[in-house]
Amino acid sequence: MAVPRRPRSLLGQLMAWALGALAVLWLGLVVAGYRTGLVETDELTDGHLASVAALLVDGGGARLVPPAAPGGARAAAAVDPVRSHDYQVPVSVVVWDADGRLLQRTGAAPLPAFGQAEGFASLDLGLPAQRWRSFARWTRDEPRRRVMVLISESQRRELAWDIAGQVAQPGLWLLPAVALALGLAIRRGLRPLRALSDDVQALDVLQAQGLHDDHPEREFNNMVAAINALVQRYHAALQRERELASELAHELRTPLSALVLQARALREAPAPADPQALARLEHDALHAGQVLTQLLALARASHTALAEAARPVDLDALARRVLADSAQAALHAGHELALASDGPFIVDGHAVLLELALRNLVDNAVAHTPAGTLVELRLQPAVRLLQVCDGPLQQAPASADGAGMPPLGSPPRVLGLGLGHRVVAKVAAIHHARFAAVVPPPGVDHCYQLAFGAAAVASASTPD
Repeated sequence: MAVPRRPRSLLGQLMAWALGALAVLWLGLVVAGYRTGLVETDELTDGHLASVAALLVDGGGARLVPPAAPGGARAAAAVDPVRSHDYQVPVSVVVWDADGRLLQRTGAAPLPAFGQAEGFASLDLGLPAQRWRSFARWTRDEPRRRVMVLISESQRRELAWDIAGQVAQPGLWLLPAVALALGLAIRRGLRPLRALSDDVQALDVLQAQGLHDDHPEREFNNMVAAINALVQRYHAALQRERELASELAHELRTPLSALVLQARALREAPAPADPQALARLEHDALHAGQVLTQLLALARASHTALAEAARPVDLDALARRVLADSAQAALHAGHELALASDGPFIVDGHAVLLELALRNLVDNAVAHTPAGTLVELRLQPAVRLLQVCDGPLQQAPASADGAGMPPLGSPPRVLGLGLGHRVVAKVAAIHHARFAAVVPPPGVDHCYQLAFGAAAVASASTPD
């Protein structure tokens, strides 16, 4: 049995993405801090070498210290100098005269070779060889001397890493501090969303009242409007279903009660059964059966719209099949059926529902018009219209007994209920179409129309 996955937290996702981006930036900051510390330390020590050399050159009148013998007390002091600051680096100084004779030597650096060049250099001195950073300069006044200042590269690198660490150290505590502050800020920022979620959870869709639209955050306006529109549509649909169910229950109760009374009268009658009573019994039974048929058709329409995907349907072929199936009933009722089509009429929808709608329209026209009526299906693919019209076979006035469909403007009826047209209207709504009675053309008594696509939008702006 599969374990259901726990829903992901929006707060957790925001924190993960924000901390991930912050970690990348933090890593870049640390790397940049280390590189900056190394570069700046190199610049600092080089400047220190140049400053010491300039001081010695400018202070030419100072007393020169004789070079110390190897292993003497002065050399020992240079190897183990007294350091009073973390950033104090031992400096070695060597001074020659113009002929290359050694005049002064202090510090732990091995004696470099005499040369003429000035400026910075990296020298390998001693056994084993060690790297030293040096700066050399000649004095401008007589007697001319060559001054060289040296710093050990290992001590210089230790100083560089120390300074780089100090530069990058704030980033080590910056990440957790910013993460904590960011988490609190995101949690506080999501409070309106949690409040909206609580409002949605407490929403009663059975009531017409939706969410209050006074949220201060404008990002929620579209969401609140969509939820309110959904609640209103659901409430309207629920209200229509309740009204329809009430009408169905009332209309179904009437024929069933009549059936009971007629059956009781036939059972208690001493004489043979009255043909009129049997006819009424048959009529009431058919009435109840047709009410149940229309009720099942409505339920089938709702189920098909939810359970099946829309597919291309040719209304021309569908109309031909419906007329062929209804031909025998129309002939028995004294009607004629006809099809006027300009060719294939393709719509995206459910073939079962569209066939149900066409069959209801044709059956209504046959059932509620007098004998000698032409029922015609008119398909106009170019303008996306389907019409069902009925009128006399010859240009004769309607019968004086008032038989036929109600005049234009009155509500359509099926067995006095209008359920057939309600089924058609529901199928039309499922297919984003519009069903309505239209003004009949000359020679036609009644005309009902299904408009698809752009024609449905155009007909929606025109009163029926």
